[in-house]
Amino acid sequence: MTANGWFQIGLYLFVIALVTKPMGAFMTRVFNRDKTFLDPILRPIEQLVYRLTGVDERREMRWTEYAIAMLLFSGVSMALLYIIERTQRWLPFNPQKFANVEPALAFGTAASFTTNTNWQAYSGESTMSYLTQMAGLAYHNFASAAVGIVLAIVVIRGIARKETDKLGNFWVDTTRCLLWVLLPVCVLGSLVLVSQGVVQNLKPYTTVELIQPYAAQVAGADGKSSAQTVTQQVIAQGPVASQEVIKEFGTNGGGFFNANSAHPFENPTPFSNFFEMVLIFAIPSGLTYTLGRMTGSQRHGWAVWAAMAFLFLAGVTTAYWAEAKGNPLLAGTDQHAGASQSGGNMEGKEVRLGIANSALFTTVTTDASCGAVNSMHDSYTPLGGMVPLVNIMLGEVVFGGVGAGLYGIFVFVVLAVFIAGLMVGRTPEYLGKKIESYDVKMAMLAVLILTFTILTFSAISVVKPYGTSSISNPGPHGLSQILYAYVSSTGNNGSAFGGLIPNTMWYNTTTAVAQLLGRFFMIIPVLAIAGSLAKKKTVPKSAGTFPVTGGLFAGLLVSTIVIVGALTFFPALSLGPILEHLLMNAGKAF
Repeated sequence: MTANGWFQIGLYLFVIALVTKPMGAFMTRVFNRDKTFLDPILRPIEQLVYRLTGVDERREMRWTEYAIAMLLFSGVSMALLYIIERTQRWLPFNPQKFANVEPALAFGTAASFTTNTNWQAYSGESTMSYLTQMAGLAYHNFASAAVGIVLAIVVIRGIARKETDKLGNFWVDTTRCLLWVLLPVCVLGSLVLVSQGVVQNLKPYTTVELIQPYAAQVAGADGKSSAQTVTQQVIAQGPVASQEVIKEFGTNGGGFFNANSAHPFENPTPFSNFFEMVLIFAIPSGLTYTLGRMTGSQRHGWAVWAAMAFLFLAGVTTAYWAEAKGNPLLAGTDQHAGASQSGGNMEGKEVRLGIANSALFTTVTTDASCGAVNSMHDSYTPLGGMVPLVNIMLGEVVFGGVGAGLYGIFVFVVLAVFIAGLMVGRTPEYLGKKIESYDVKMAMLAVLILTFTILTFSAISVVKPYGTSSISNPGPHGLSQILYAYVSSTGNNGSAFGGLIPNTMWYNTTTAVAQLLGRFFMIIPVLAIAGSLAKKKTVPKSAGTFPVTGGLFAGLLVSTIVIVGALTFFPALSLGPILEHLLMNAGKAF
């Protein structure tokens, strides 16, 4: 660990703190339909959209109507992406003449991008045409992000409103989110990335002659390999910058290239790396300020932010320490016995980014439901690799995904307030609303569906040949690979331990089911709580009211997240990364 590394980590959190208020205040104005500086340009476009689609922007919906609209929108979008994938061979903007995506992979990818997971069981530059990347995947990056954001706004409205069953209009909220929040930043952000060297074109791939040809084993049409001299390289390119910004800003994570944000065409410079990390946290962090502003309790919003920031710092500190320490089995020859490798663990990392920025990016992308990576998590030390795993297990509420982080931590807020109420022996209250049995049941349903999905699919995969045949390492690391696949899918993150081979019928199907369950079976209980709170009267504060605006509340919230989230999976972690760490220090590697 170095002073420069800690400075970069501190600078990043400082910038996120600076971005939080303006981002949150702007989103408050957008969703309260207050006037903004973009109105002269965007308001006519918005009204035109409503006229063309027949949407009555003055009509508001109950939570059940909102949920149905969201499910219909997501279902139709998912079907559209599946059709594009299955027909891309005959569609335009396919200069490489890629074949249609096979059914299981197409279904898994459609589910993945619809749920804001962006789990990729394929190599983007050798599988998806430009049209599929732009009209299919990039479209879903916008649509799934917008759905997450507006659902968080509905939760905030449920807290803020009283004695009503109206929570807004899904179509209006989504339109305003796309026009005011996502599109302007993505247009400007794309230009910023292009200035750094991120490619943006529709050209066919370029074939170049190698300066130094090399010998390699090349598979022939008969499946047999033979030694050949490789003299050329195909350089993939395409509309990358436009997809890169929304994948980070919308916490989607799907890379245009298989190497994702470790690829120099996606993330070429230290500045682009820092810029992309700021984009990942900008909306999730801003929504905590929106929570405080719209509910009339700004201190509560900052208390939630503080809890998230504490968990973020705990994760990045652990990851940076573990990777900087390195693997004791790879100690340099100039070091004494038992020392770790010189310079830390650089396996799977880009030299231009280094250990600090790799550990920081890994923590950020798994705190949020992003899944973009600038290094390979499978190559991390056991404890370093456990950090992204635990981040997702916590429910990705450490800032979390766009919208998903806020309504995810809202579930833990309800549980924390309920626990506080039990401690003092009275009905728990949250910002003037009584938390009753129905609310707690819905909160627990949201938590349990995630746990059930992860552990069930992981348990089956570790005992069946169609599950274990995809792992690249035996023992506890193989368990971590499988566990990470379902944690990432259910948590709608999308990153992976790259050693797992997921493009099989079993993993394509089960990860898709996990993604759909993790997204929609969590959203519906959360919407039910929002609808319940909106109908309630506001009760005045009393001596027994638990304050949700200070350090005590932030501490209780963190404790609830750790106990409910992390300890639920502790047995699995013990058999995976923790056991691998102990065996590594005992001289055994996997």
